[in-house]
Amino acid sequence: MDSPHGAAVKAEDFGVKGPRGWVFRGIGIDAAPGSLIAVEGPSGSGRTCLLLALTGRMKPTEGHAEIGRHRLPKKMAAVRRIAALGPVSGVNDLDQALTVAEQLREGALLQRRYDGPVRALLRPRGERRASTAARIDAALAAAGLDVATLPKGPRTSVRDLERLESVRLSVAIALLGAPRLLALDDLDLKLSDAERAEAWDLLRSLAARGTTVLAVCSEAPSDATVLRTGPAAEPAAEPAAAPAADPAAGSAVVPRPMDSKVTWGVQDAAPQDSDGNADTDADTDAGADSTAAAHDPHDPHDTKGNDDALAEARRA
Repeated sequence: MDSPHGAAVKAEDFGVKGPRGWVFRGIGIDAAPGSLIAVEGPSGSGRTCLLLALTGRMKPTEGHAEIGRHRLPKKMAAVRRIAALGPVSGVNDLDQALTVAEQLREGALLQRRYDGPVRALLRPRGERRASTAARIDAALAAAGLDVATLPKGPRTSVRDLERLESVRLSVAIALLGAPRLLALDDLDLKLSDAERAEAWDLLRSLAARGTTVLAVCSEAPSDATVLRTGPAAEPAAEPAAAPAADPAAGSAVVPRPMDSKVTWGVQDAAPQDSDGNADTDADTDAGADSTAAAHDPHDPHDTKGNDDALAEARRA
């Protein structure tokens, strides 16, 4: 059952494939509303694509997921209505030319225009302004951003914010729509150890309020439900009875020993033709513009799939 504020996140054999192979596959999860979920893996392993797929911004190729009872891929629009994006580079970047106050007003205006009820647009202007101010104040409080402490208060330029302050501002904007699922990319990017701890404390507080939180990171905290992307290299302490990859299928779900929260999403090798050469014309079967999910599994630093995926997500 979903809580009034959070959305359950479930997935089974969830995967996205591009013309150069699998971006990720074999993802499985069953997280209750209000869970703190971490997508952990190296850069270029499909973490951002998984985040976008679970929030209805990218169509999966195989398997299915349910976000707040909305089944993917059939109900992508419904999932987008209940899932908001925090900071996701290349998709919803903050406008560096605006002040903090302007960025917040713009976010509130867009949310009211596209996500709010039509009757809200018919209320008197003074009532609308008071309601918007109240929503902004509540979102800032939940995100832990006190604009009065910024160098120029609300008139501080977005470009002058520290990395953690930018994260908090993006979270506050996402919270304006009261989402049931909040998703953030590269949470621990360019953060010190102390700032990283603050960022996770923020997400824990949001989860404690009932909002389900999904965050991409390089290293997940011990109390998070973990989805891991990338090649499934077995740990040295892996027991002999642990499930192994099926060569025919090219993927496996490998739980970390003694940790039922971890699911490995495995990147498959690029499809080959009859001569053993990589076949770059494999059928994506992932809907319109699914080439956004393309990824070269032989190069862990290849981010073309992620870059193309972000271009597609901007249109979602």
